Amino acid sequence: MTSKFWFLTKQSLNKKIKTKWFLIANILLAVVIVGLLNIDSVISFFGGDFSSDVEIVLLDETKQTEDIFKNSLLLAEESFDLEHEMILELFSKSQKELEEELKESNKVGIVLEEDEDNYLKARIISNEKIDTMSYQVLVQALNTSKTQVAMKEANIAPEELQKITSNILIDRLILDDNAKSEDEATAMIMGTVFPTLILPFFMLVIFLVQMIGTEINEEKSTRSMEIIISNVSPKTHFFSKVLASNAFVLFQGVLLILYSGIGLLIKNSMQVDSSSQITDSISSIWDSLGQAGIIDRLPMILAATLILMILSFIAYSLIAGILASMTVNMEDFQQIQTPIMMICLLGYYLAIMAGMFDGSILIRVLSYVPFLSCLLAPALLVVGEIGVIDIGVSILLLCLLIYLMTKYGLKIYKVGILNYSTDKMWKRLWKAARSKG
Repeated sequence: MTSKFWFLTKQSLNKKIKTKWFLIANILLAVVIVGLLNIDSVISFFGGDFSSDVEIVLLDETKQTEDIFKNSLLLAEESFDLEHEMILELFSKSQKELEEELKESNKVGIVLEEDEDNYLKARIISNEKIDTMSYQVLVQALNTSKTQVAMKEANIAPEELQKITSNILIDRLILDDNAKSEDEATAMIMGTVFPTLILPFFMLVIFLVQMIGTEINEEKSTRSMEIIISNVSPKTHFFSKVLASNAFVLFQGVLLILYSGIGLLIKNSMQVDSSSQITDSISSIWDSLGQAGIIDRLPMILAATLILMILSFIAYSLIAGILASMTVNMEDFQQIQTPIMMICLLGYYLAIMAGMFDGSILIRVLSYVPFLSCLLAPALLVVGEIGVIDIGVSILLLCLLIYLMTKYGLKIYKVGILNYSTDKMWKRLWKAARSKG
């Protein structure tokens, strides 16, 4: 019986991996992931340019705002942390001549004029559209210039003018003893990093449910199930499907990590500066983890997340296999997979919004619920809403559910695997659950 089990498992796994669909899908996945991680280079290849300098031609008709605008532009560039430089040159001819010159170049023209009501007005001229970031830099520089011109006309001393226009110094102090000083850093992580990390798991769960259900449904639809069950027990068949599907999903997860690693290596190798953007991004994330007090708990968080994910893969594959055994066509399968998808989707959104449920008992209880805990419990552990004991409870409840589905779900599977009744889907399921088989 053991040899038949491994034969079925190997056959099911080969059916998923040794196909043109798997090869084509993974080629597309690799291209998409690597492309997204290097989106700036991709856009540049097709004509976009994120690093080319922007040449600005300034026509100062006020005859006194040139230096003010130059300094304001430098401050705006530092504020937006641009990857490219904005090169400023002066123009002493008329505005009409400036427009004629700009028609034959990619330069951006700035015309400054006096205004009795608003001190200063400006006109931005270009032959083509300006990228959003550069335009925002110019707008901020012009607003700053207007403020400085107004203060200058109000006879405010240069020293006072510099003090007024300089950025405010902020000292963060939280008076509430119950509040966490790292909340802002935690919110940033939960809003950006965490959703990015759990999205692949969410997608793999959906993929797992669809894959195991479709395979069982296909065997029933083609009547090949009768031949298989005549040679092996339903129990052997069921567990071979579960093992093969989980092995495939874990293998696919490793491939996704590999594609991401290749994408990051390519991005890093294409950086000219020794302090590459990817290194800076990792450093920034690591600093945020330190500010949030997560680094010390990182091994526990990773271990708990990994255990919950593996157990949840098993739980989702069990429930998908049990319910799929009662289907006789794809319409039936669509009915049974919809509730599973909705539960998984609920867990995903609750995990993303975990930081909003500060002190909520309900969200803590939901973190114990199997099928939700794999996504929600790690998120609440990151924000400090639950601890090790809560994670332990989530894992124990998930193990208990797996045991119950293994013990009692097999009864439904044995009855349903050869059931071709035309009764309504949920009626067949209820009859199978009540049977003594």
